[in-house]
Amino acid sequence: MTEASDASWMKRALDAAREGLGSTAPNPSVGAVLVQERRVIGVGTTQPVGGPHAEVVAIRAALKAGENTTGSTLYVTLEPCRHFGRTPPCTDAIVAAGIGRVVVGTEDPFPEMQGKSFEILRAAGIDVTVGVDRSACERMILGFSRAVKEGFPEVTCKAAISLDGHIATAAGESKWITGELARAHGRALRSEHDAILVGIGTLLADNPRLTARGEGPEPVPVILDSQLRIPSDAAVFSHPRRPILVCAEFAPERELPADILRVPGERVDIDDALRALVSRGLHRVLVEGGGQVHRSLLERDRVDTLALYVAGIVVPGGRPWVSGEPLAQLGDARRWGRPEILPLGDDVLLQYTKLSAKEA
Repeated sequence: MTEASDASWMKRALDAAREGLGSTAPNPSVGAVLVQERRVIGVGTTQPVGGPHAEVVAIRAALKAGENTTGSTLYVTLEPCRHFGRTPPCTDAIVAAGIGRVVVGTEDPFPEMQGKSFEILRAAGIDVTVGVDRSACERMILGFSRAVKEGFPEVTCKAAISLDGHIATAAGESKWITGELARAHGRALRSEHDAILVGIGTLLADNPRLTARGEGPEPVPVILDSQLRIPSDAAVFSHPRRPILVCAEFAPERELPADILRVPGERVDIDDALRALVSRGLHRVLVEGGGQVHRSLLERDRVDTLALYVAGIVVPGGRPWVSGEPLAQLGDARRWGRPEILPLGDDVLLQYTKLSAKEA
């Protein structure tokens, strides 16, 4: 295979990985493509926890179709596992299938891995290439990698805003700033995350259900509620997933149909909340407000992506999507670089990804 064809097949594997986003926690979503004589004979995506990994899914698909896997090439976005967990080692399945070459996007950051699988594969006579489309493959597992290395999740802040940066009128009216196409896209974005988080102010103002409404897997709803003020009849309690309420250590005791996580202090610290979610295996978190929650995350430099759905309206004197004290000087503002732009009917999605220190 040439370097160009390797890159092309890896993009197919990345597409397969994308299909699993939001459904694989606490595992990362991985994609695999099995190629024989320049022809795809099997494609796999990591299955929900307890199910087979992408490599095994691709191999089984090929064998079920009557394909010969001997001497084939496996393209996989993440280093195959080599240890027994909820499933057997993928390295065993690769060797047993007679695969001749394995092309990997990036190493697994998990301490038991970090390149050790390659030794097993090479010892079995399999040719191993590592680092094809590494940047995209690393981005695909960002939440998992950050959780393993730092104890924090990947964070996306999402907001539907007017041209002048407001999420509602001064009186709180917000339905609807954007049109149906943008709202449907936003629900699909929810389904790609493990959890969807809002502050108690947003919940009290809007009483959202926080569902993906059939657009895909349902994220776990998370409410930051320092003093457990959430009404017992809140709409979020009808969510298909059991909600998580993050509150202060000495918040009142209440019986609620939710998992209650208590963190130190009189108010919920955003870093403590994020660590608590990682402890539950939730590595990709979508934050939908309110303004103070967004501000706290931005000030702590915890935001990886901004997803701003911008409507062609102006709401003078409205409520901003980021609140708090004014910035002292422009030099303190973070530059987010060039956005990806997606028209959605009369609205547009501006998606910004945080620049690395080298890029900034």
